[in-house]
Amino acid sequence: MEDYGACAIELNLSCPHAKGYGMEVGTDPALVRSIVSGTKDAVSIPVWAKLTPNTHILNEIGRAVEDGGGDAIVAINTLKAMVISPEFARPFLSNRFGGLSGPAVRSVGVRDIYDLYDAVSIPLVGVGGISDWRDAAQYIMAGARAFQVGSAVAKEGPEVFGKINRDLLDFMRDHGYGRISDMVGAAHD
Repeated sequence: MEDYGACAIELNLSCPHAKGYGMEVGTDPALVRSIVSGTKDAVSIPVWAKLTPNTHILNEIGRAVEDGGGDAIVAINTLKAMVISPEFARPFLSNRFGGLSGPAVRSVGVRDIYDLYDAVSIPLVGVGGISDWRDAAQYIMAGARAFQVGSAVAKEGPEVFGKINRDLLDFMRDHGYGRISDMVGAAHD
């Protein structure tokens, strides 16, 4: 990926618990293209689009991001999920649905990055359930050029970033990878 420094906009076109935006617009290719294009026209920094796994047309959505001028695709956001309070016989969240994250979504995220790798030419950023080097390597080998860590920080603290990177470097040295780019998409060969 190009080095843009610390500035980029990540459009969340994927929030499963927000009515009228998020996932609701992120599953419509025309709206995605329009939102990405409009954002690109309004800013001078890179625009990344975070996509939902809650669609059967993910590759089409990815192509809409690319067609709209998006600089990268972040995949995936949370899976649409629900918890019910037995004591109150009501959904736990006032909007009823929320997002399932953490290790439970990793396999879906890896598959979605794998699929998007062949569908688009812009960089992919893998996210969802990454808590160690092995998880990160799966996303990279599926086609991600970078990865994000979220839920693992709550469980292990900010030290998890250094641990993942150190262990990933050890793996790379042990298996002859000189840089991350050598691993990107390796599972496709």
